[in-house]
Amino acid sequence: MTIIQDLGEYKGNHLWIKREDLIPFSFGGNKARKAELFFREIDKGGFDCVVTYGSGSSNHCRVVANECCRRALECYIIAPREASEPSFNSRMMELFGAKITTVPVQEVHDTIEGKLEALRNAGKKPYFIEGGGHGNIGTEAYVQCYWEIKEYEEEQMLHFDYVFFASGTGTTQAGLVCGQLLNEDERQIVGISIARKNPRGRDVAIQSIRDYMGEKAREEAIQAATIFIDDFVSGYGKEDKRVTDTIETVIKSYGIPLDATYTGKAFMGMAEYIVQQKIMGKNILFIHTGGTPLFFDTLKKMN
Repeated sequence: MTIIQDLGEYKGNHLWIKREDLIPFSFGGNKARKAELFFREIDKGGFDCVVTYGSGSSNHCRVVANECCRRALECYIIAPREASEPSFNSRMMELFGAKITTVPVQEVHDTIEGKLEALRNAGKKPYFIEGGGHGNIGTEAYVQCYWEIKEYEEEQMLHFDYVFFASGTGTTQAGLVCGQLLNEDERQIVGISIARKNPRGRDVAIQSIRDYMGEKAREEAIQAATIFIDDFVSGYGKEDKRVTDTIETVIKSYGIPLDATYTGKAFMGMAEYIVQQKIMGKNILFIHTGGTPLFFDTLKKMN
């Protein structure tokens, strides 16, 4: 369970932050929460190597590479050339001994399939994790996170009216929405897109919700609960002065590091959404989904 920190008054509301970045492994984050469940399967299944996909900024790939390193498992990362700029995350992947193959994005799928086939032909037993920890295991991780939020509310005798976070591959959002649907709670769960535009970004999250819930939720309920905001997308890993300014303000005001690829975009998007929607007098929870190494990439560019 990660702590929920009270940040006090914020734009006429009360703000808390759930510190997923403090999960005690490899700088934490939502990818560390998901990886814990994936690696339970890997450990039980006797797999001897892992194949996954992600960019040079990927928190997912950094955490997976670290989990593999401590188990002495080979880790193979397929990365899109178009999003493979060096970062502190990519440096850590190298430190952990990950074998990184960089190809044009349109060749990623075939490269993954080729790598898995080659490993099997060599007598290996590879485990494949979709980019970002996509799939029901990743969704389950954030159903569990939702239960932690519920527990905190019960302990503190409060209710969060809004929950904001960075929405990327969709399973973090899917897990939170599934948790809401299973509990039949009234609140707004708002995913701030860090890259994908509508309708694709929202459709991917919705499909993950359907896959996890099966017949447990009506389609109308799924549609109503899935709020995916793409108004603040500047492109995956792209520089945006509004985001950089947000990161500087948050570290100075609260001592909490955000990053320009994920959480900085989400916090900035939350701030603008609150103003646009004229939200006042509400209890708001921001989920810090990690990315601390990337804060230092941004710090190097600050004045």
